[in-house]
Amino acid sequence: MEIVNRHVLVTGASRGIGKAFAKMCAEDKAHLHLVLRKSDGDIIKEMENAGAKSVTVWEADLSTRGGVEDLVQRLKDTPVDILFNNAGMLTGGLIEDQPMDDIYKMLQVNVNALIHLTHGVLPGMLQRKRGKIINNSSVSAFMHFPCASTYAASKAAVAAFTDCIRMELKDTGVTTLLLVTPGIKTRMFDEIETLYSKNFQIPNEAISPAKYAQMIRDAILHDLVDMEPSGLTGVGLKIAKFAKPLFEIEVARRFKRS
Repeated sequence: MEIVNRHVLVTGASRGIGKAFAKMCAEDKAHLHLVLRKSDGDIIKEMENAGAKSVTVWEADLSTRGGVEDLVQRLKDTPVDILFNNAGMLTGGLIEDQPMDDIYKMLQVNVNALIHLTHGVLPGMLQRKRGKIINNSSVSAFMHFPCASTYAASKAAVAAFTDCIRMELKDTGVTTLLLVTPGIKTRMFDEIETLYSKNFQIPNEAISPAKYAQMIRDAILHDLVDMEPSGLTGVGLKIAKFAKPLFEIEVARRFKRS
């Protein structure tokens, strides 16, 4: 699918992968729709300077059902061509130590909001017989590390949801792209160290948001169904999928309960 002149909706567009992806789409002369908790004039100017055909900011709180529903209603007349469900939150630590309020909020943003927004935007795509839904999952959906229980559950849900609708959408003109995202040098990546390091030695391989955005662009242009990491993370992902006992031996070596 081409990006030029398309209407691209990006959640979590204020930083990290979302902002890098939005800027890359701006350089490809797309119409940007940025979902932010509050409007940011600097981001608008940056995207316009990068070449965006237009920039619209949609203020929304994805951590509540009402916030997502309000966004969906406001978007009903917007011809979204590409929906990038990128917004996400991180939880971590031993399950008994994770605050339940944080878990509920994370599941709302990572899973419920993603499904809700897809549910709201998809009918228009089907009517136009054109569209792409990009969902940001994680290697944690398949590489099940200690201390990642609730976050991994959310990303496994995203992977399953995307796989199901991929089959539903066959021959409709609407396609999906599942991102099995590795470590990306963002603020969230830094948070992993804080939440996990007491009990688990985390892998430290990571790439820049700009590089990952370019990889997403290539996947869109080539209509890939999923995008998995390469390098050591890619090897680890394959071991987790196809040689689980070996994966668990290495995981056990890195984990301590106290």
